[in-house]
Amino acid sequence: METARCKAFVLSAETGSFSGAAEKLNYTPSGVSQLVSALENNLGFPLFVRSKKGVRLTKDGEHLLPAVRTFLQQEDRLYQLANEVRGLLTGEITIAAYTSIATHWVPPLIEAFRKDHPNIKIRLMEGVWQEVDSLLQEARADIGFLSYRESMPYDWFPLYDDPMVAVLPKDHPLAKEKTYPLSQCGGEQFILPALGRDADAVALLEKYDLHPEIAFTTWEDRTTMTLIEHGLGMGIMNELVTLKWECDVVKLPLDPPEYITLGAAVPSLEQASPAVRCFLDYAVRMLSRPDKEPVR
Repeated sequence: METARCKAFVLSAETGSFSGAAEKLNYTPSGVSQLVSALENNLGFPLFVRSKKGVRLTKDGEHLLPAVRTFLQQEDRLYQLANEVRGLLTGEITIAAYTSIATHWVPPLIEAFRKDHPNIKIRLMEGVWQEVDSLLQEARADIGFLSYRESMPYDWFPLYDDPMVAVLPKDHPLAKEKTYPLSQCGGEQFILPALGRDADAVALLEKYDLHPEIAFTTWEDRTTMTLIEHGLGMGIMNELVTLKWECDVVKLPLDPPEYITLGAAVPSLEQASPAVRCFLDYAVRMLSRPDKEPVR
């Protein structure tokens, strides 16, 4: 497959239009349309449904998209390896991360990395566990920073065991205690981030068979903490999420203690580009610290 046709296909899928892809490729929209049509003719089936509003993938196009992304990544890896032989390190890295990790860990990591490797472009995307996992599986991200789950199909590099904490209003009956008993959670008004899909909190509730009343679901963790500050419920979060937000709440360790393992995931270390492997080395060196304190 020709690279230009593949790039036109992927960018058209991501932008939802040939004109959006053309802008990124410095082509004309008709040029992108011709490239996509040529790829469709080569494959023998349509990749897009075209309309006046733009384009959307067909079922076959959806099925093919991850493989084409992987093909382009491997081509980029080939050029990076050639540059590595010549003593250069170039390329692009796409990072997908929890918002808390993107806020606290990734900026100093990128800063240190770019000082040594200014020719590598870095793209950062944020999301909840399911989104980071999807970006990795669809080959839209090279590295994911998220919490560990059994049976993840990635090469995994643990970085830090982050404690889970109860976040309570200041007038909560247990606010002055030293720990928060998890058994209490079943009778609470509970606020759940990620529109009720917070994988780490949900996994904890399922582990202890707890069924609190979900008073609110939110998207942003900061919104969750603000609702808690106003006495509208309580929540359980990993500690990294709660840092730097100026909310007047109480944070207590859980009883029994619970942790999530935060780390880096790559679809395949063996197939990763030199730039990705180099960035991963920086992450492990800067974030896996013997004192077990995260970079903040």
